[in-house]
Amino acid sequence: MVTADGMSTKAIAVQLLAVLCASISGISNGMQAGWTAPVLPLLEKPDSTIDITETDVVWLESILWIGSIVGLPLTVVMLNKFGSKISTLIAAVENLVAWILIACATSKEFLYVGRLLGGIGSNNAFVSTPIYIAEITDKRIRGFFGTFTYTTMLMGLIVVYSVAPFVSLPISSAVGALFLVIQLLTFPFMPDTPYYLLLKGKKDKARKSLQFVRASEDVGKELDEIGVAIERQKNEPGRCIDLCTVKSNRKGVIIMTILNFTQHFSGISVTFMNIHSILEDAVFLSPNLSAILFAVLMLLSALCASVVVDKIGRKLILGSSCFLTAVCLFLMAVYFTLEHLEIKVQSYNWVLSSTMMLYAICFKFGIGLIPIVMTAEIFPSNVKAFGVTIADVMYVTFGFISIQLYQFLKHHYGIHVPFYIFGCCCLGTGLFSVFYIPETKGKTLEEIQMILKS
Repeated sequence: MVTADGMSTKAIAVQLLAVLCASISGISNGMQAGWTAPVLPLLEKPDSTIDITETDVVWLESILWIGSIVGLPLTVVMLNKFGSKISTLIAAVENLVAWILIACATSKEFLYVGRLLGGIGSNNAFVSTPIYIAEITDKRIRGFFGTFTYTTMLMGLIVVYSVAPFVSLPISSAVGALFLVIQLLTFPFMPDTPYYLLLKGKKDKARKSLQFVRASEDVGKELDEIGVAIERQKNEPGRCIDLCTVKSNRKGVIIMTILNFTQHFSGISVTFMNIHSILEDAVFLSPNLSAILFAVLMLLSALCASVVVDKIGRKLILGSSCFLTAVCLFLMAVYFTLEHLEIKVQSYNWVLSSTMMLYAICFKFGIGLIPIVMTAEIFPSNVKAFGVTIADVMYVTFGFISIQLYQFLKHHYGIHVPFYIFGCCCLGTGLFSVFYIPETKGKTLEEIQMILKS
């Protein structure tokens, strides 16, 4: 059976299977990202078997980011040596060991090592999985499948918020480990990407890989196109410095710098870590239910965006998301300004909670989703490992800076100030996306490179 755009349903089903096997670890990664919110209050209780201090709380939140940075060199080595499939499997093993350490923890030292290893594994998966998805999927549905990395992470947030507050540490850890076990049992049967196999000179295996994911024997034309792209990229330098010296690579770095900057300077990391205090007087639900609702809305928004991303394009979704997110942030900033001026706004606190939930929808519909799709699209094979890893470095760095800036400005000038800054950043990136970022919808990875080369 053939769809309206000429793709066979069998090919779509096969690619869906491969993408699911590759991205299911994202649920575990999302659980790692949201783990501290529900678990640390349990560890701070008097009857906790593990004694932690306020300093430990700060470090248990931060060490996941430290692990992400520590794992960056390993990510580059693994991608260049083993490709995105094996790198994803190695990341799954790292995360599985992390959950085992957390589940068996008898002291805070076990938690530290488990969180550090979880950061390393999550970062490796966050880089390698989108590359695998981009290189095996058809250009007509690549955007839809590319969103799976984020949507599975959001599912992980919902899982950890829904499970961890109500069960023991070993049980919640076992839930996170379960998804990794599923991946380790299924993903090895999926093929390496044809791009990686051709890059390693394995043309026969590349042909079989492409035949599998396209569910067709007639892949000669596409295989030749990929081969031409690989040969061209082999003849071009593949050094880290070429991200700056080659025009198309430099443009890709600029795009990813701005997008990764705005992902955090839209206030999302601040919101994740402070949603309870921000909405302390405005939400009529318990903190646990508020966090779950916020994550559910983001997931629903991401699912809606994933359905239309290959139909209406990346630019329109990204631009509209930035502008609407800016409006939400400015509304929250005005509310906090009135509160700072000691104007009574308690009777209107529903505006703050409603705007925060609308913010979750607007953010995740575009700026919280499109960057991960584009990261795997805009860098050529010869520098993709460097490009994606550097993009990840920026993502981690900007996340840390945004949190520190928020705490400083809130303490010295009031909570409204950082929200005005976040709104301006989103507004600027909306204009940037309209006038600078190319549309990659429906383009092959080679065609995208030609666009970047102008």
